[in-house]
Amino acid sequence: MQFSGSIWYWRGPAPHYFVTVPDEEAAELKAASKFVTYGWGMIPVHVTIGDTCWPTSLFPKDGRYIVPIRANVRQKEKLNEGQNVTVTLELRS
Repeated sequence: MQFSGSIWYWRGPAPHYFVTVPDEEAAELKAASKFVTYGWGMIPVHVTIGDTCWPTSLFPKDGRYIVPIRANVRQKEKLNEGQNVTVTLELRS
């Protein structure tokens, strides 16, 4: 699955950057989640942004999912808060 979204920064106790999965794609993921989730609604995926691919897990948030963007990915792809990116997700089993 592929979608575009804006990078946002969460300033919590463990600050991190994310992209929110849009509603339509989130509904598809929710339907598949019962087959792949490992707890707390987390969904294991491979994420690709630009030329970089990495394994991670989607976090459920407000009825959708958020994609964590690692620091090394942000540096390699020169990504910044507010930047619109194309995200490709592949479910991991």
